[in-house]
Amino acid sequence: MKTAKDTRRFAELGALIRAADGLSLAQICSLTGLEPSTVQNWIKRGFVPHPERKRYGERHVARILLIDALRECLLIERVGELMQYVNGNADDTSDDLITEQALYDLFNAAIAGVRDIYVPPELVGEKVASIVADAVPDPAARARVTPAVTVMVNAYIAGRYKREADRLYTELIPS
Repeated sequence: MKTAKDTRRFAELGALIRAADGLSLAQICSLTGLEPSTVQNWIKRGFVPHPERKRYGERHVARILLIDALRECLLIERVGELMQYVNGNADDTSDDLITEQALYDLFNAAIAGVRDIYVPPELVGEKVASIVADAVPDPAARARVTPAVTVMVNAYIAGRYKREADRLYTELIPS
């Protein structure tokens, strides 16, 4: 179940993570469909915080879900840089502009705003800005979070179009 690609608020998933005192790598992989080596690679590269006592908390899961949602249409290095742009070092929460969980929720709220309609790329930023303005009160944080979420939403939309083109191609020219 790829939860990053739906609009459920992170609180629903967070409750499960807290109740279990974190998730194991096997549970993360079961939840996301990712291979363990992929998650471990993201940790080594500094895209995801190191687990605590081999457990993945809410921060970890939110970041993994965001990276997974964006990697289809952005180079993984760019996804990592985007995460760092918003929240600095993955292992250090003191430099975060917004929690990973709140960023996940903002991303999903922005996706929900463009999911079923065509939004020209030049208007995506306006839609995202209005969503972020309500959720991020600090103007300095908002000035960094808004363009980052705009990039995320455009990448998501591009992925949606890519998947649709692949589906149409498969119908046209079956393998």
